[in-house]
Amino acid sequence: MIARLSAGVLLPGVALTAAYTLLISGADAITKLFAASYAAPQLFAVSGGIVALLSLLANRDRQGGWRGVRTTCPRAMAIRTVATVAGTVAFFHAFRLLPFAEVFLFIALIPLMAALMSGPVLKEPVRPQAWAALLLGVVGVACLFPAGLTDIGAGHVVAFGAVLLGTVSMMASRYIGQRDGNLLAQVFYPNLALMAVMGCALPFVFVPMGLVDLGLAFAYAGLLFGARWVLVAALRLLPAYVVTPLMNLQFLWMVGIGMVVFAERPGAGVYLGAAIIIVAGLWLIWDQVRPADRVAKAIPAE
Repeated sequence: MIARLSAGVLLPGVALTAAYTLLISGADAITKLFAASYAAPQLFAVSGGIVALLSLLANRDRQGGWRGVRTTCPRAMAIRTVATVAGTVAFFHAFRLLPFAEVFLFIALIPLMAALMSGPVLKEPVRPQAWAALLLGVVGVACLFPAGLTDIGAGHVVAFGAVLLGTVSMMASRYIGQRDGNLLAQVFYPNLALMAVMGCALPFVFVPMGLVDLGLAFAYAGLLFGARWVLVAALRLLPAYVVTPLMNLQFLWMVGIGMVVFAERPGAGVYLGAAIIIVAGLWLIWDQVRPADRVAKAIPAE
């Protein structure tokens, strides 16, 4: 029997996922700004170290003591760390090579891929309604890129690779979250590795940075730290195939950021796609709540 989600779990999970989409959209905007002038190590060597440090400082238990960064799932953590580092670099280059809409079209593949992996990896059966909602979300994202993908180039290959890596990282996070309550360890190790790997490459690509760009790097680290923290918490509460469609709210934030920061004026297809994505997410939530409501109504009051 498939377990149903109670409102006490569903609503906090949805709120955490919505907060994640806003935070990560801000971080993505900074990534696109940096990609125009700097190589990936320039941003990630600094931000990775900051996020790892914040993870250490914030990792307290309920009694106020320091929890440390020990994990009970070292192999899964290693998989998450490698996938996160490689996926972060891949997405950086995807933002450099492709417009936002094309990158987001590839990101929309994550829910479908996560659903495919949830069964064999996480033992989370996916209902037919969930598959339909996931496919509807993909249709919605396709509307965000009305011109279509007429030619497959290097940017598209990089973006698809980034999606594969991002999905692996998300599955590993969900797996660890079910077995280990030390949430910030999942933030610490990938960012420590990101700092180490990018730090080795930094001397070969370093370009002097002004105060504004340095401030943006710190802001990116803060947004990324918050985003990854709340995403890990959301994946502990909700199945991956519920969290990932809700993450498509990121597209709505990026429409607003694109208009304000990058002077992008979306066409009608963008708004149509956003509406379809919202419907898909709401449908998936409704499908999770509806069976529990039916059971509650079927139980006679004493």
